[in-house]
Amino acid sequence: MPNVKTLRLDPELEMRLQRAAAVTGESLSEFIRRAAAARADTLLRIGDRDDFADVLGVVHGGGGQARRTGEALTDILAKTKPRA
Repeated sequence: MPNVKTLRLDPELEMRLQRAAAVTGESLSEFIRRAAAARADTLLRIGDRDDFADVLGVVHGGGGQARRTGEALTDILAKTKPRA
């Protein structure tokens, strides 16, 4: 059985929530539950970094290569003939 919570809503917010719930076809309680769950997931980034936790930080590329890409691109562009 879910826990019952009480929250205070100003009249304007309550009216907006009721209208939004009506648009979705949900009860006000269900609309608020889904909104609260979505907000919590966004803040906690559920399904984001946690999906890759077992591999994050595992690969080490050695570095140094990316610094030279700008020079290489400049050289390639300098050798390319302009289009007419």
